[in-house]
Amino acid sequence: MTRNRRRRTADGSRIRERDHIQQLPWKQPKLPLSSLEILNPEQLQIIHDASLEILRDIGMEIMSAAARQRLKIAGADVNDTTHMVHFEPAMIEEVIKTAPSSFRLHARNPQKHLEIGGRYIANSCISSPPNVSDMDSGRRPGNVRDYQNLLRLSQYFNIIHLIGGYPVEPVDRPVSTRYLHNTRDMLTLTDKAISGYCIWGDKISDVIEMARIGRGITEEQLQQEPSVICIINTNSPLKFDGGMLDGLIEMSSRNQAVCVTPFTLAGAMAPVTLAGALAQQNAEALAGLLMTQIVRPGSPFIYGGFTSNVDMKSGAPAFGTPEYMKTAIIGGQLARRYHVPYRTSNVNAANTVDAQAAYESVFSLWGTTMGGGNLIMHAAGWMEGGLCASYEKFILDVDLLQMVSEFLKPVVVDPSTLGLDAIVDAGVGGQFFGTAHTLERYRTAFYSPLISDWRNYESWQEAGSPQSWQKANKVWKQVLQDYEEPPIDAAVVDELDTFIARRVEEGGVATDF
Repeated sequence: MTRNRRRRTADGSRIRERDHIQQLPWKQPKLPLSSLEILNPEQLQIIHDASLEILRDIGMEIMSAAARQRLKIAGADVNDTTHMVHFEPAMIEEVIKTAPSSFRLHARNPQKHLEIGGRYIANSCISSPPNVSDMDSGRRPGNVRDYQNLLRLSQYFNIIHLIGGYPVEPVDRPVSTRYLHNTRDMLTLTDKAISGYCIWGDKISDVIEMARIGRGITEEQLQQEPSVICIINTNSPLKFDGGMLDGLIEMSSRNQAVCVTPFTLAGAMAPVTLAGALAQQNAEALAGLLMTQIVRPGSPFIYGGFTSNVDMKSGAPAFGTPEYMKTAIIGGQLARRYHVPYRTSNVNAANTVDAQAAYESVFSLWGTTMGGGNLIMHAAGWMEGGLCASYEKFILDVDLLQMVSEFLKPVVVDPSTLGLDAIVDAGVGGQFFGTAHTLERYRTAFYSPLISDWRNYESWQEAGSPQSWQKANKVWKQVLQDYEEPPIDAAVVDELDTFIARRVEEGGVATDF
């Protein structure tokens, strides 16, 4: 993964440093395998039927008057006094048919457009934690400097395909205009596809307009080419926030991509059984899918799954657990049942970069990958159940994501790869290091990791016994030194700045939540 050089310190001891970080080329991985299926068709139908029953008999609380009006026109049973909406199963099953099974998400750089759906996988950086940490300075509240640095890491690594949200919340920017400056950073420090926060309709409208300016396209072209994605979280159980629904309406009306993700933690915001939690997840996701298609039939939608369990002693979320792996896989089955792309996440609940952080992320990614996840949120940097973005964990996750990508590459079996000539050259009891077959291929034969250290104990000890977090610490610092801001037309930046200045003068968005 890197070229290394050795030098000596003042006392004569040798150290190894990285002078250039090599990585896999830009490419979206594709799942060449059949997705795992935990539930059989009969069990999946039971979950579906239970979801329809929930929406018919219990209903959803819809906090947006505009959304309730649209649902009333579409034929739902709406009570404007209680804000409760009930849905007939036949209506749901008919309306959701218009959602596309896949779509293209457009980036500022045309070479980094993303295919969302099918067998394609898109990895996003961590999104929305309030805190940030590194092993030098410790844990601290989110701020502009760290926000921008994490964007730089996300831009640098090809395995991160999408800026799925603020990699940390920069609380030192004013709330009413924060989103404007944050979006500018996304569009100038990176050239990848971006997201916006659907907290209010006018807020996400500004983000969409900035994405249009950043791409240098017309409104008509924007509405033909989805260029922003947003994540809508339901207020589980069975409630949609008004501001988020207004944002959903704005996004779908302009044909931008909406991902509805219920946050259904079994035993806390959903039934303690996985079947019950999945039925509720599915009901809430279907209500969101229905809403997008009522606003604009055919608008892009992603089915989000985020069901896990909690620690019943503390109430804290648990991730990377057997339960999380199961629900990640079953969530993929449900999304495929409705023929829409699937969002899931790389998550863990560890408080520091340790073995727990590693194995919970490995299990999370195993579930998301084999479950057929198309959009992997929080793919790099997530710690503390989402409360903290970690620089070192970001690097470890990049390594892990690249390993997953290499795992998904098909195995080529043909005369050139069988290596029969090498077996002849090595002979009985020989070795293959020096055969022509090996020498011609050794640079590309295997994945070369960022972090893993396969030296024997003596040479590892001689090098100072580096731990994985120490190596990751050096890598992210090197990346920030190597980072180059992607090119952008000066006229585009001027137009962005003019737009921001006008919206700042107008006050941005209201902050009286």
